[in-house]
Amino acid sequence: MSVPRTSSASRCGPKWESGASARSSSSRGLGEGRHRAGAERNRVKQKIVINADSYETRIAILEDDELAELLVERADQRRHVGDIYKGRVNAVLPGMQAAFVDLGLPKTGFLHASDLAESLSDLEDISELEENGDRSRRRRAAAPKIEEHLKKGQEILVQITKESIGTKGPRVTQQVSLPGRFCVLMPGVEHVGVSRRIEERAERQRIKAIIGDLKPKGVGLIARTAGEGKGDPDFAADVKHLNKLWQRIDRKASAVRAPALVHRELEMTAGLIRDLFTDDVDEVLIDDKDSFAEIQAYLKAVSPELRDRVKLFKDREPIFDAFAIEPQIEKTFERKVWLKKGGYICIDHAEALVAIDVNTGRFTGKKNQEETIFRTNMEAAREIPRQLRLRDIGGIIVIDFIDMESEANKRAVIDEVRRELRKDRARTKAFAVSELGLVEMTRQRERSSLLHYYTEDCPHCGGLGKVPSPETMLVKLERAMRRLAAIGSERRVIVRVAPEVALFFVEQEARRFSELEKRFRLQVDLKDDPQLKRGEMRVLTHKKQDLTKQVVGAVPGT
Repeated sequence: MSVPRTSSASRCGPKWESGASARSSSSRGLGEGRHRAGAERNRVKQKIVINADSYETRIAILEDDELAELLVERADQRRHVGDIYKGRVNAVLPGMQAAFVDLGLPKTGFLHASDLAESLSDLEDISELEENGDRSRRRRAAAPKIEEHLKKGQEILVQITKESIGTKGPRVTQQVSLPGRFCVLMPGVEHVGVSRRIEERAERQRIKAIIGDLKPKGVGLIARTAGEGKGDPDFAADVKHLNKLWQRIDRKASAVRAPALVHRELEMTAGLIRDLFTDDVDEVLIDDKDSFAEIQAYLKAVSPELRDRVKLFKDREPIFDAFAIEPQIEKTFERKVWLKKGGYICIDHAEALVAIDVNTGRFTGKKNQEETIFRTNMEAAREIPRQLRLRDIGGIIVIDFIDMESEANKRAVIDEVRRELRKDRARTKAFAVSELGLVEMTRQRERSSLLHYYTEDCPHCGGLGKVPSPETMLVKLERAMRRLAAIGSERRVIVRVAPEVALFFVEQEARRFSELEKRFRLQVDLKDDPQLKRGEMRVLTHKKQDLTKQVVGAVPGT
């Protein structure tokens, strides 16, 4: 059955339009004059919408009012990527060229030989490195032998580069990098570089000269994409801040015994503002006063010219409802994604990889079969990278395009995939179309996908399907209560959920449940209902009026 698409024009009325979108290119700082007015008119309108609930913070990145990326963090599941630890080597495995490092976390960190500090000893130029300090793409003549540099019980400074996923512990590196607004500082490297996303030669040379003069001894610097068009004062302030931060980290690392946390990366919201809030973003809207104040304080110190673009959302309507984001999130959990012309793709998650199948569906075309297949594949080639980014799918991905006979068509499809992948912040690599019509690709994975984050294995089907976790149901209840409070007509309601969900609310989240009732001034009579599935929730008045459609809506995974 076809899933109708919501038109971007209907998602966001004039009430929510930002005056920032009409800013002229002349306000963007040094070097921006080279961009033509036509590029300004045709650029994608970007907006960041932040929903901060008591249990979960969600950040939606909108491009032309369409959800392009969703970041989620829960209070009891904070991210660790970017955190720096003084760890103790638990084991050195020469056969794997790896070591396990005790960080004081539930799972030990995994350190590969390519991530040793010594791996940078012969590095002569870091201009090709990623702007976040990621060195994994650089080819090395030979990685050092790990047994020659580490021994059991040794204390070392490491940084987490990938979250713990499933049974695997976090991946760590000795090659520490500290990102700022406009550049990244890397201790132990004596060179400078410029993000590959800044392509113009003259601009690269200009920036490289600036940060080369600013570089403190004993560290390296990479200019980030946000540094394009910026002048000496911007880079100088950033480098000064990062160098002071590194000195504090270095002093603390010398003073503590392993295992110990030495530096905690910024919380998700502040980190996103640092990394993504550039001149291209028209506005940032947030529905939480405390988070709004924190962002304003941060921007006052680093980019005061952007403060007027950050706005506190004060409407009673939930912010993700106001911008029609919730329905778009719900679609990210659907296996089938319809294409505009009637074809569709199916996304299936396996243990080792993600498989994506392309089908013509209802699209029969008006020309020959090869042309119909080619047009469907081209449409899928544009949609698949968007879905990977939106769903935060990482690791190995295999795309089964419909078989094509024309080699030119095959090349056109893979070129389109690669073109769309350039929009992704994550590292990606797509290989040529095989004789079977398959495209193998990889996408950087720092954390679990949205599907794995929001769901858990179904106890009834042995893990073959997915159902919302009890924590997700609690978040869903909070949002339902927020909508009830906005409506304002009911002060006492009946909420029916599956027995295991009700048990979770009562036994493990009783205090939070009570806090929600107080905050929204609602009395909730919780009822377990064996007839309901894990992901279902019913909200009724005491006169048995069903409010479910009004305040609950669909639940991810059902």
